[in-house]
Amino acid sequence: MRILLVEDDRGLGSAVRDQIAAEGHTPDWVETLADATACTQTISYDLILLDLMLPDGRGLDFLRGLRKRGAATPVIILTARDRITDRIDGLNAGADDYLVKPFDLAELSARIGAVARRYSGNPNPQVHLADLTIDLAARSITSPEGPIDLSQREWIIFEVLLQRPGTIVPKGQIEERLYSFDAEVESNTIEVYVSRLRKKLGRDVIETVRGMGYRLGRA
Repeated sequence: MRILLVEDDRGLGSAVRDQIAAEGHTPDWVETLADATACTQTISYDLILLDLMLPDGRGLDFLRGLRKRGAATPVIILTARDRITDRIDGLNAGADDYLVKPFDLAELSARIGAVARRYSGNPNPQVHLADLTIDLAARSITSPEGPIDLSQREWIIFEVLLQRPGTIVPKGQIEERLYSFDAEVESNTIEVYVSRLRKKLGRDVIETVRGMGYRLGRA
């Protein structure tokens, strides 16, 4: 997933960014609401991790603005404010979850996974595709012959397609999930990784729709 982290605490922000990346997601980390607004205006994120108190304003105002514009991007609030009224305000503003600092990074990963599954329309962490069993929470794939290991980038691409079954996903949208905004995009990266996925999962698992993008196969 492409995740926007809005957090001005350098220590926590670095730790969360590294955790997100280690889990196979693509993080963009900003420290102000102005930068967060600029990012959301140019990139379609799968999830936003949002601190409530930023140097240039309140995270709740940013969240209300998102929802007022019709943005449905899931948002998990990360904050030291732990009063019940604060949690209610956050949820009423449109947050999907609320995590109080300090928190365990493993719990954050679990909540990210749970919110992502709800928004993909499949709250069950285990799905089946042909003879493959896919555990979204564990990020594992098993075939009748045994486990199949995917690299981090292979999993990101496969997950994008899993989240949109039957839908053609343009190459550009896959690149958005694969690269953070400070990374250089290589022209043939997607083709290379799709080829590797087919070798590991089966030729029919991913379909190429010429001139349009890729789609999860119907095998």
